[in-house]
Amino acid sequence: MTDSQLLDLSMIDAARRIAAGEVSSVDLVTACLGRIAEKDGEIQAFQYLDPAHALAQARAADARQRSGRAAGRLNGVPIAVKDIFDTQDMPTEHGCRAFAGRQPEHDAACVAALRAEGAVIIGKTVTTELATLEPPRTKNPHNLGHTPGGSSSGSAAAVAAGMAPLALGSQTIGSVIRPAAFCGGVGYKPSFGLIPRVGVLEQAASLDTVGVLARSVDDAAFAVEIMQGRDSRDAATAGVVHSPLLSIAQQEWPLPPTFAFVKTHAWSAADAATHEAFGELVEELGPGQVQEISVDHTTEAGVEAARIVNRVELAAIYGPILDKTPELLSKTVTGMIEDGRRISGAQYIDALNARARFQSAIDEILVGHGAILTPAALGVAPKGHGSTGNPVFCAFWTYLGLPAVTLPLLEVDGMPMGVQIVGALHDDGRLLRTANALVRQMSAGAA
Repeated sequence: MTDSQLLDLSMIDAARRIAAGEVSSVDLVTACLGRIAEKDGEIQAFQYLDPAHALAQARAADARQRSGRAAGRLNGVPIAVKDIFDTQDMPTEHGCRAFAGRQPEHDAACVAALRAEGAVIIGKTVTTELATLEPPRTKNPHNLGHTPGGSSSGSAAAVAAGMAPLALGSQTIGSVIRPAAFCGGVGYKPSFGLIPRVGVLEQAASLDTVGVLARSVDDAAFAVEIMQGRDSRDAATAGVVHSPLLSIAQQEWPLPPTFAFVKTHAWSAADAATHEAFGELVEELGPGQVQEISVDHTTEAGVEAARIVNRVELAAIYGPILDKTPELLSKTVTGMIEDGRRISGAQYIDALNARARFQSAIDEILVGHGAILTPAALGVAPKGHGSTGNPVFCAFWTYLGLPAVTLPLLEVDGMPMGVQIVGALHDDGRLLRTANALVRQMSAGAA
């Protein structure tokens, strides 16, 4: 296969071909490193890259394949990892000067799960500072003059540019869905607690969720299926039911799934192109498949509650750094910490407790629909690099811990626009199955 053909392989197809001996891990990793060398000077998706180490992992994967030993379901497949996930063989600096030179002794639990299946960790991708809103140096592969979004900026850009078939990201407010939408990829934020966060930067423990940026729903489903699991070190994983996500995602619905089109209170802030694109999408799907439902007051209150929880928990963790070495934090992070310190304990408790009430309202919607349909962002990736974009269309769903997927189904002026669908808590398989159905339906309509 040519390098171009190798770079077009999905994660699942690459794993299958390596297992069958049709493709070597060394060839695939070499192709990815070639693309990185070609493109990353301008895109700047990678924070840390050691080509020799990546190739050493690939050679070990090929040796496992040749030996006939059980090699793992992702043997030899390169995966990029956001620089907030601990890696025992690479620095993990959290995009923050306060953690410069930090070298973990152990892999994050989810990274260890990928390695146990033979994955090659090709490198660490750029994150915004402490996975917050401080813009990074990464550029959008579709147009270098636009932001890639954040905080999983490098992961989204790397997948979009063909530097790796899949990358790890995280979402506390909108850090998987938004950059995936801006960069034209599939972003999947699983239900809260599905993947252990041991060895992952803590920003707000009540919200932090491990996610993936991928080229297909199947790839995203399979990666999360591998990483899901209970871990006594992460209380959020207790009692969470795990399922064969890939096989569920690949099941076809007997009838097209139905959607609740929830504009949310943020609709008025979305640009005219978003209104037009989603209007056309809803019209194409038709009234038998889409019902518009308004919960504007609920989503507005929920977004504010998410901000309160995020800021208070961020301030509790990183406030000491601000007190001791303020010069190591950006103005953006400093402002977020100061904001959190102004919030009272009563406000914080109220914000946590309000979730049950908001969840009840959303549960009623999801009982009668396959998923919620909503924008992933206010528009396409904004011009310039002074912002990562507004996460307002993501915050409410993350606050409730709901699974969400963004699909690259729309385009405006040559830039991708994501369609976000949201499912019921801990029913990720159903959401992924619905996502695949929507992709097939839209592809058939475009044919």
